[in-house]
Amino acid sequence: MDLTSNRQSWAVVGGGILGMTLALRLREQGKEVTLIEAARDIGGLASAWKIGNSVWDRYYHVTLMSDLHVRNILNDLELEDDMRWVETKTGFYTKGRLLSMSNSIEFLRFPPLNLVEKVRLGATIFYASKLKDWKKLESIGVCEWLTKLSGRSVFEKIWKPLLRAKLGENYQHASAAFIWSIIARMYAARRSGLKKEMFGYLPGGYRRFLQAFEKRLVDAGVTIQKGTCVQHVKRTGSVVKMDTADGFEREFDHIVFTTPAPAVSKACPGLQPREHGLLNGIRYQGIICPSLLLKKPLAGYYVTNITDDVPFTAVIDMTALIKPEEVNGNYLVYLPKYVDATDEAAFSRSDDDLKAEFWPALKRIHPHLTDDDLITFQVARARNVLALSTLNYSESLPPVHTSIPGVHVVNSAMICNGTLNVNETIQLAENAAVDFLKLDSRVAADVAGSRCAQAV
Repeated sequence: MDLTSNRQSWAVVGGGILGMTLALRLREQGKEVTLIEAARDIGGLASAWKIGNSVWDRYYHVTLMSDLHVRNILNDLELEDDMRWVETKTGFYTKGRLLSMSNSIEFLRFPPLNLVEKVRLGATIFYASKLKDWKKLESIGVCEWLTKLSGRSVFEKIWKPLLRAKLGENYQHASAAFIWSIIARMYAARRSGLKKEMFGYLPGGYRRFLQAFEKRLVDAGVTIQKGTCVQHVKRTGSVVKMDTADGFEREFDHIVFTTPAPAVSKACPGLQPREHGLLNGIRYQGIICPSLLLKKPLAGYYVTNITDDVPFTAVIDMTALIKPEEVNGNYLVYLPKYVDATDEAAFSRSDDDLKAEFWPALKRIHPHLTDDDLITFQVARARNVLALSTLNYSESLPPVHTSIPGVHVVNSAMICNGTLNVNETIQLAENAAVDFLKLDSRVAADVAGSRCAQAV
């Protein structure tokens, strides 16, 4: 094997947007790249599905004006000019009332908080938006930090319900860096041009994006293998051998896993005990996400934050962003519920069981809805979605370059100074591709030095 050549064979395991981006960048470096995905289609959490008589994203996604990495890919695929940017509104459901909190005036009028509480909440958000040293926040619990800045009453009324909605009871283990990353992203969007909450979407949804991206990969010379489940990986001589569930064995110079950390540990039994411990020690949040097609619109809020006791995290009214024509003139709503990835009881619930609980709760928030307005209710589920940003999280991450030569890990758990979204995963892939290019340079230098020594 000529290590000074870029014509190395690389396998990227995991065909989500992270894996797709990494595969493209590695191919652009001149490497022979195979993208391997266990599912029938690539795209991962960004994949689309059929809901009723429409096709749209399985989970809800939105693009901010500050999401430059997403927009660069869109531009590369000649899709950015087709993006539609919409000024959206935000709702709040608290104490049985649906309120708007979409601008400064509505914030000042917000009934659940008195003037002092509003000032402290606003000051907390402003202060967090100006912080740059996220590393220090990793050593502070999110509850302690928010209570200190906003006060106990604001924490109990606003922050605690929102944290529980996103993280369940795991919110108690999260660091302040978690909420900082969310605030920083939203403020970056407002700094990117208009001082408004402008969200973007691509007509046709992520299905159109993924179709264009897949074509770009194929045109670039990337081999794509779908429906291929990687079972075991091990180093044998000068290559890395991969065994798949269908009984095939492949050999590569390098294999990069973009899959969740527990799957990497399972597929690589030859890792050192410490690496297995780090991989399996990452705590994940899963998601149970019903999609509803309705005959009637809701209240026009893209997201409705919820502090009352309801069974879902938030109400995501996708047709407050996209045109109803995208879903055949109907109205698409997501009712996500975040749970611990190990919560077997939650993941075992049937669609009908969830419908019996979720649909009446949505009707309480929007009393104008009737049973006749529900066209479709179907549920998407995913376990290892969001790695929980625990205390000192970045110090407990597994290494990118493992103890098995030629085996690497680049997955969304390595987003330690941001929150999980498409833009962050693309940025992670871009940075990893640069790192792998440097790795090639170091290896080439070592080989050249060895040859010089042998010559002497």
